[in-house]
Amino acid sequence: MQKVNGIGGVFFRAKDPQALSAWYQTHLGVNHYDPAPWKQREGYTVFAPFAQDTEYFGQADQQWMINFRVDDLAAMIAQLQASGIRVETNPDWNSEVGKFARIHDPEGNPIELWQPNQ
Repeated sequence: MQKVNGIGGVFFRAKDPQALSAWYQTHLGVNHYDPAPWKQREGYTVFAPFAQDTEYFGQADQQWMINFRVDDLAAMIAQLQASGIRVETNPDWNSEVGKFARIHDPEGNPIELWQPNQ
């Protein structure tokens, strides 16, 4: 059986695509495809549909949430906060798979940050 070998893109609607692309590049280092697409490092990618009534993403009308792996969650949190970005943390989110934090992009889309346990 043929299987996919990775995620080739994440596509979503935005009120201001250029401004949102710039925000992701400035604060998370994820560039659009100009001059070249962002290249992620090899590692785990969780693909997990959630129940329709989940509260994990926040607002009920949000259909998706992206999760980015990070090497040093504390340093990433400090960097984001220094830029004026609100970071949510909760000790209950941390588990045997790693540490987690949550931010929202300027259009309100939830972003989970994950430092996997080594």
